[in-house]
Order: sequence, then structure tokens, then C-alpha cells
Amino acid sequence: MAREREEQGRNTTNAQIITTDTGRIYGPKNLLSAISEIQQFYVIESKGQNIPAEFLTLERTLDFFKIGIKSGFHEGLTLTLLFPVFHFYLFPFVFHQCDLFSRLLFSSIPYLVLAINTAMCCYICRYFVGNITRKAINSLFTGRALALLLKAFLLYVLYLLIFRLSTPTNIWQLASQFGSMAGKIYYGYFEVKPHLLPVATKSALIMTIAAIFPYGSVFLLDGWLRYKIRRNARIISA
Repeated sequence: MAREREEQGRNTTNAQIITTDTGRIYGPKNLLSAISEIQQFYVIESKGQNIPAEFLTLERTLDFFKIGIKSGFHEGLTLTLLFPVFHFYLFPFVFHQCDLFSRLLFSSIPYLVLAINTAMCCYICRYFVGNITRKAINSLFTGRALALLLKAFLLYVLYLLIFRLSTPTNIWQLASQFGSMAGKIYYGYFEVKPHLLPVATKSALIMTIAAIFPYGSVFLLDGWLRYKIRRNARIISA
């Protein structure tokens, strides 16, 4: 009897800790919860459990993909809404006498959300170890990259279109709707117009880097870890 209890306890200890009760599994709601779930997958796989990639079902994979799309969309939307206010109003007309440090500080504000979420995505590179962590991270990054790249393209096209349509006749027709402010708006706009394409190019480039950099970090780190494993295996075999 004692031996049977010992064997039963040993079997319980070695049992897998994953659950197959899909009714109790809730999909991630945002980027932070998606990263937290990936951490849980990492804890399981880092213990040496060889879990098939199919454990992360199609529905759960799409959940991570949707979180990535929402993350990229919200970051791109924040950038799209904030950077015209800073670059086309505050800097030319309000902060035009600021020193270089102040301009750098204020110009970084529109990119703050993008930088924070990019850092969070790069943080999960260390969890890229097994079948389900790879699948979850790839789904998350794919959705995020697609959303950011699409936003970058649309942003540049929009400002290119505005630049091309900004003829003196069109701008005066628009400014004349503001009565006594027409002249000020007309000349103020043409002070801003030369900055349209450079700022759009800069913002689109930053969103493209934010889309690609987490992926690049993951694959570089994974390649380095695989290289260390092969090197250690050669040392041991020698």
C-alpha cells in the first residue's frame, strides 16, 4: 500500500499542468493580458513539457492576432491625431522660441504610446521558446505589424494628397470661410505646408520601425539562443 501511494504521488507530480477544459479559458482582452498569457505558456514550456502547437487553437490564435491589430491601430491612431497638433501648430506658433532640449522633449510626446508598446513587445522576446509561445507571439506580432504598416502607408498617402491639393486657390477658398481670420489662416498654412511631407515621412518611418523591430528582436534572440545550444552540444560531444 505504501508503495502504491508513493507511485501515485510520483505520477501526480509528473502530470502535465495544462488544462483542456476550454470552457474555463478566456481569451486575452488587451496587449498586457496577451503578454501575461504568453508568460504562462512560457512557464509550462520552460519546464520541458513538449506541448503540440495545436494546443493553441485557431480561435485562441485569432485572439492574439486581433489583440495585435488593436494594439497597432490604437498606437497609429494616437500618433496620427497628436503629431499634427505638435508639428503643425504648437512648434510653429506656440513653442517657436523653445530651446533644443524642450523641442526634443515635446516632439517625443506623440510617439510615447508607440515607444511603450514597442518596448513591451520586445520584452516578450525572451519567452520565444516553445511551440505555443512561438505561435502566440507570431500571431500577436503579425497583427500588430500589419496594422502599423497599413497606418503608415495611409498616413503618408493622406498627407501627400493634402500637399498636392494645397494650391493657393484651394487654400484661399477654404480660408475665406473664416471671415476676418482668412488672411491669417492662409499665410499660416503656407508656413506649415513645407513641413507636411517631411513630418509624414518621419512618422511613417517610425511606425514601420515599430512594426518590424519587435519581430527582428525575436528572431535575432532566438537565433542567438539556438546558436548557443548548438555550440554547447558540440562542446559536449567533443
